[in-house]
Amino acid sequence: MIKLGIAGVCGKMGRRIFELASADGEFELTLGLEKKGTTLIGKQLGKLKVSSGPDGIFLIDVFIDFTTPEASEANLDYAAKYRKALVLGTTGFNEAQLNKIKETSKVVPVVFSPNMSVGINILFSVLPEIARRLGPDYSIEIVEAHHKFKKDAPSGTAKKMAQVLSVATKKEIPTHAIRLGDIIGDHTVIFCGNSERIEIKHQAHSRDLFALGALKAAKWVFGKTPGLYSMQDVLS
Repeated sequence: MIKLGIAGVCGKMGRRIFELASADGEFELTLGLEKKGTTLIGKQLGKLKVSSGPDGIFLIDVFIDFTTPEASEANLDYAAKYRKALVLGTTGFNEAQLNKIKETSKVVPVVFSPNMSVGINILFSVLPEIARRLGPDYSIEIVEAHHKFKKDAPSGTAKKMAQVLSVATKKEIPTHAIRLGDIIGDHTVIFCGNSERIEIKHQAHSRDLFALGALKAAKWVFGKTPGLYSMQDVLS
């Protein structure tokens, strides 16, 4: 059984990861971490007591973090100090923070992906091939939409799509961000030629696809050697 810790356990993503992990017999929920001042600190979430301190991290096997760049930066220190595997789904990191993730992965195994969904990660693989086969006569742009509370724009997923397409086309890919209502996550890649247009769209209907992907990654990374891994590695 994998002893699991969850950062941001009272947030929307953290709570759903907690609920799905609670129903999965391969996990034992051992640590629920939240920022200081959260009203549920010290209270029970199922059989788990919510904590604001990282001391309990020594009890876990794998730590899942979908929080903020600042919180994740501190959690990277905890994971490295206690030698715990990490599944990291936070987005919006700056260059220094990205370098810290790489340094941490030299000490512990880290699965880092801007999007844990199976469908999106398949798109990361197939989009470059589509771009190469269509050729330079087709222009490419990306439009992404999320809820009004999402802080980073464009999304980490859109940035990753733009990156893999840029490598394939040797061109910069324009990306547009929309922040409205309660949209969980929509990503559209538009390939446009002179006489036709191809649109490839991924829509998230529920946060469950991200939570389930994170739990799949947690099972995969348990027992792995240190290194920086992606969901492509998990799915392979």
